[in-house]
Amino acid sequence: MTRDAEATRRRLLDAATQEFAAYGIAGSRVDRIAAAAQSNKAQIYHYFGSKDGLFDAVFDAMCRETVDAVPIDPADLPEYAGRLFDSYRQRPHVQRLATWYRLERAGAGALLPVVVRSNAAKVRAIADAQAAGVLTDRFSAVDLLGLVLHISGFWSSSVPEFDALLDDGHSAAHRRRVVVDAVTALLG
Repeated sequence: MTRDAEATRRRLLDAATQEFAAYGIAGSRVDRIAAAAQSNKAQIYHYFGSKDGLFDAVFDAMCRETVDAVPIDPADLPEYAGRLFDSYRQRPHVQRLATWYRLERAGAGALLPVVVRSNAAKVRAIADAQAAGVLTDRFSAVDLLGLVLHISGFWSSSVPEFDALLDDGHSAAHRRRVVVDAVTALLG
């Protein structure tokens, strides 16, 4: 029974990830999520309490996966940015969910502990590397982390009109190189 319950919960999370990435919180429908998960709405409410609770579970899982898959290396922030870029390419739903989160949840309540802890650890790691002379102190540790995170997500946050300017020379490898080079220049 526990195995079936976990499998149902996993299917609901997977279906909800796709639904929330496509439609956001307000536009998502629990009926579609339940159908895609081959489950029912009652299971959503049983496991997650509400549609908002389901989004929180999806977002929390996505954050944990990203933190685990792409640990920071303050001694090589350009490559860290490149690995984040790779992660966003491999999992395009990450940037979409983050955008919906910012649009629909900004200032709406408690901060997610996994993100707060991760950001605090990254800032400490950068500050320690700055104190050791490994990283420039031109920017505060918080500012530097923010710049690295935003540069790594630059290409996935572009509007279609900007994307229309890009030619075939803007392959994934080229885009990654731009991210790494930009962070390298930032540190110089």
